[in-house]
Amino acid sequence: MARTGVWLGVCAGAMAVAVGPAVTLASAETLESALAQAYRNNPQLNAQRASLRAVDENVSQALAGYRPHVTGSIDSGYQHYESHTLSAAGYVITNTNISPRGGTVGLVQNVFNGERTGNSTRQAESQILAGRETLRNTEQSVLLDGATSYMNVMRDSAILDLQRRNVQVLQEQLKQTRDRFNVGEVTKTDVAQAESRLAAAQSQVLAAEANLKASQAAYRRVIGVEPVGMANGMPVDRFSPRTLEASVDLGWKTHPQVTSAQYTVDAALYAVKVAEGALYPTITAEANVTKRWDLAPGSMDQTTGTVLGRLAVPIYQGGAEYSVIRQTKETLGQRRIELDLARDQIRAAVVQAWSQLEATKAQIIAAQAQVTATEVALNGVREEARVGQRTTLDVLNAQQELVNARVALVTAQRDRVVASFTLLAAVGRLSPQVLSLPTETYDARVHYHQVRDQWFGVRTPDGR
Repeated sequence: MARTGVWLGVCAGAMAVAVGPAVTLASAETLESALAQAYRNNPQLNAQRASLRAVDENVSQALAGYRPHVTGSIDSGYQHYESHTLSAAGYVITNTNISPRGGTVGLVQNVFNGERTGNSTRQAESQILAGRETLRNTEQSVLLDGATSYMNVMRDSAILDLQRRNVQVLQEQLKQTRDRFNVGEVTKTDVAQAESRLAAAQSQVLAAEANLKASQAAYRRVIGVEPVGMANGMPVDRFSPRTLEASVDLGWKTHPQVTSAQYTVDAALYAVKVAEGALYPTITAEANVTKRWDLAPGSMDQTTGTVLGRLAVPIYQGGAEYSVIRQTKETLGQRRIELDLARDQIRAAVVQAWSQLEATKAQIIAAQAQVTATEVALNGVREEARVGQRTTLDVLNAQQELVNARVALVTAQRDRVVASFTLLAAVGRLSPQVLSLPTETYDARVHYHQVRDQWFGVRTPDGR
């Protein structure tokens, strides 16, 4: 709580000085509300949700192996019979026309197929779990991008205001220098120095305006709306572990990149079992009914019903199934290596984020001290310049040092907030639930249960 209090003091003091008058907090866009909008509307996140809904169908497709396969067929045609016979009455030609037609309904029920259906189902479920973790990782990326773009707009707005204020101060400084030149207190060199600094400050204003427009465009891309009336952002240290070791341990266990890799290993393991199932015999139960009409001249109709069990034993199929088994085993080894790689990457990310967060805390303290010292120095240099102990260049340098110090403080405050979000993402806890965002969370399990046991139908659950 002490750290939070310090941050509030910084925002209310130095940041308020930098930004100047702003809208009231009640009407301002908060960081939490901006992240909630990104969570609802970000196209990258919505695309990943659609991708996961497509993956959900893998289970329904795998479960089809347990269900009967029913087929039906009908046919109709025309046949002409012509016979030539020799009898006592002479040579006789007989012509007969018939229209053979019929239909067949057949059913095939899988009884045993080397556990390929069961393993395919478990493989599909593992793929879905991996897809959910991939979605969670995308959520983290979008929320981190949202926090970063939010703080970038705040930083660039404050810097632009600082640069504009600096131009106003330098314009007044130039006016005073010209007045002193007119009375012979300073030389034309002092006037030129003041004019040079003013031109440089005006150039900095243009650069700051360009940076702000770029940040606003990035904000619009991530959040989905234009930034308006933004309130100060707060760090989220309270949601992260208090030690580096605990952060690394949490990242290894809960980060979606690691958990997704774990489920991908499970899916690869079941893929090996599915491939091995091709070496087992298959047993099916089959039934069909056939109805035929007008099969031959003089016949009426014929009905045939068949029920049988079929056992098929693979003996040799060219060796392709053995190659597939070897291939899936190599893929399984690859997925296990990728799991180790993911853990190493998360550990490195956590250490980097932790170090960056600690550095930004120290940078804020140093920047605050620098601002205080440069303010005192500027006031002293101005007083000394009035009595002729300092030159115009000394005053200009002191003014520029103060502007640079305030820019450094604003940048450090922005980095402090972004670093806290980066650490939270590195340990796998950057989510709308943890942040308590004012929005309804997306539950991927709803669509999964809607499509898992569907036997037929081409419409998606949302009616498409």
